[in-house]
Amino acid sequence: MSEPKPSVGRIVHYVSYGTPGGEYTSQCRAAVVTELCGDGDPEHDGCVSLCVLNPTGLFFNTHVGHDEDDKRGGTWHWPERL
Repeated sequence: MSEPKPSVGRIVHYVSYGTPGGEYTSQCRAAVVTELCGDGDPEHDGCVSLCVLNPTGLFFNTHVGHDEDDKRGGTWHWPERL
């Protein structure tokens, strides 16, 4: 089964960077896809713009890459199924 493609309005997880000193760790945050990037360009496949829902407010980020495997800071992935 192929992986679903993102679309505007879908809920995804954004991975925060955390702080360099480790005071805050990298965390998954709920986010809403606001724009698709790349227009079919394979180099930008999965790149989206997001409205990230943080506990202290909203954060808007453009050109966020997809990382389903390592879930690095600054990327998005599909929510885990529990």
